[in-house]
Amino acid sequence: MMLAHYHAQIWNGSEIAGSLGIAPNTARAYLDALEQTCMIRRLLPWQANPGKRLVKTPKIYFRDSGLFHTLCGIHSGADLLRHPKLGASWEGFALEEILRAHQPDRAWFYAVHSGSELDLIMEIRGQRIGVEFKRADAPGITRSMRLALADLALDTPWVVYPGTRSYALDERITVRPLSDCVHP
Repeated sequence: MMLAHYHAQIWNGSEIAGSLGIAPNTARAYLDALEQTCMIRRLLPWQANPGKRLVKTPKIYFRDSGLFHTLCGIHSGADLLRHPKLGASWEGFALEEILRAHQPDRAWFYAVHSGSELDLIMEIRGQRIGVEFKRADAPGITRSMRLALADLALDTPWVVYPGTRSYALDERITVRPLSDCVHP
């Protein structure tokens, strides 16, 4: 249950270990076991920009939204819509669906300690796709996204949302419904 509060966030093994009264290496071993049983996805950070102070700790996601919701006490759609983890739930679900559909050669997230971030970077046959997940009716470009896009050499940047229509945010960035992203 404690791990559910870290869904779609940076892993902090020392904090979890302290809360459980165990050693940090034991917490890491538990996370390893959960990852090996495909319950948790550990998404590693992008590490190719030596000029930036990059986040070096992975993000973790429950791979099964139903398990995540149960651990958070979410029992209905109405519960989910009121829950503070609604955005994290959407991000984890959408990330899993896109990774399953596209089967990338490699995948990371991007985060700089100064604040710019991108939820997912996929490399597919040499092409680099950047993805930001937004659970909003009409997502826009944030300053954080602009900074991340300036730092990364992306072939295609997407903003993925739960809506139904695609549209351009600018000359490079396209907002895409999740349904369009999982049926390429």
